[in-house]
Amino acid sequence: MADPKGFMKYERELPSRRPVEERTQDWIELYQEFPAEKVKTQAARCMNCGIPFCHQGCPLGNIIPDWNDLVYRNRWKEALAELHATNNFPEFTGKLCPAPCEASCVLGINEEPVAIRRIEETLAMRGWEEGWIHPEPPSRRTGRTVAVVGSGPAGMACAQQLNRAGHTVTLFERDEQPGGLLRFGIPDFKLEKWVLERRVQQMKEEGVIFRCGVNVGVNITAAELRSQFDAVVLAGGSTRPRDLALPGRELEGIYFAMEFLPQQNRRVANTWPAGKEQLTAKGKKVVILGGGDTGADCLGTVHRQGAAEVIQMEIMPKPPAQRDETMPWPRYPMILRTSAAHEEGGTREWSVNTKSFSGRDGRLTHLNGVRVEWSEPDAEGRRKMQEVPGSEFTLECDMVLLALGFVHPQHEGLLAELGVELDARGNVKTGENHASSAAGIFACGDMRRGQSLIVWAIAEGRECARWVDLSLSGTSELPLTKAVV
Repeated sequence: MADPKGFMKYERELPSRRPVEERTQDWIELYQEFPAEKVKTQAARCMNCGIPFCHQGCPLGNIIPDWNDLVYRNRWKEALAELHATNNFPEFTGKLCPAPCEASCVLGINEEPVAIRRIEETLAMRGWEEGWIHPEPPSRRTGRTVAVVGSGPAGMACAQQLNRAGHTVTLFERDEQPGGLLRFGIPDFKLEKWVLERRVQQMKEEGVIFRCGVNVGVNITAAELRSQFDAVVLAGGSTRPRDLALPGRELEGIYFAMEFLPQQNRRVANTWPAGKEQLTAKGKKVVILGGGDTGADCLGTVHRQGAAEVIQMEIMPKPPAQRDETMPWPRYPMILRTSAAHEEGGTREWSVNTKSFSGRDGRLTHLNGVRVEWSEPDAEGRRKMQEVPGSEFTLECDMVLLALGFVHPQHEGLLAELGVELDARGNVKTGENHASSAAGIFACGDMRRGQSLIVWAIAEGRECARWVDLSLSGTSELPLTKAVV
């Protein structure tokens, strides 16, 4: 193990964020450099537990104590190899994952957990700097062809694994560039796109064929896809956003988060059409509905666009600051989390329900809401909501962003043409082998499990790749993923 007394000698430390007044003026990385020696010290806090629950917390089953020990011993290249054995894109998860592994860290029972996510990101970024990460094309081709539809983290992981198994893989993406939510949904201050582009280029050099700007089900039919490929993997996102069917919803000024965020990402990338009007929060009073990560992404974005005022509202009650009896270790705790965007300004409101929107001349001017209170959870963990009498309010606003999550993938087009069976939530129904009800059609990521985390998407893509490989070849050397569905 690393330093046997490290967890007693060293405190948890993370890199500092750049000053608010500086970082809100640009779209680049939030965090300042974190020296390698400090990373080694953080790795020394790993206890190498008899039962490492961090494995259980990570959908990928990352072998965390092993690479912590190697980092501590300055064996960085070997540590990176251990990390890549279970994770195709550790810099993505290192920058973006909410780190369920840290929530399951044994040290976290009574101390701050090991800084696993930061060590993971540092390993990957150093691997690129040192030239340890390079294309890994297969030594032979099987003659089998696979279409992967959707180039987000699930599709990318699935395509890379299948390509390395020797199959010829074509990755389809209806947007103009690959990456899915990583490119068009995650703001650049959380993930600069050159980080994504390095992995895309690695995959191209390994032999993965990228076909962007192709809307499968429109530009190419399901029948054509079936005839051209031996297997098809559905790896698209959960793209149907949750809406509010409220009076005034039709007013101009109310937008889905995924209408708003991709425009700014394209603007940063200089791919937004010149002269085309863009949604902007500059000088506006903005309300963000939804308290999750997407809401925080909207918050950080409107700060940088120059919003006059920002309020983020959540219908659920304010979470506790620490674990309570309803979220015992090692479960992922639903506690209050403050992101970098919240440090930058704005107001957070909890237990608020939107009732309607008001406007003038077809344009939004006010949000009308009410305070709510929640009962204690019943035996099945459900709470009942009721409005607080006399708590109605009207809030002046110019823009409302709906960051309420997603309900399911798009059904029209490809899924309808393929005739795949859907589950009760509207996702593609599969067995444990990721196979759908249609022969030769598999699914992974949000397409089959619903809106989820990037780490789950990568785990799903890797697991699906193994089942596809097994279906095509009768055997597979691709690794099993720890993911439990």
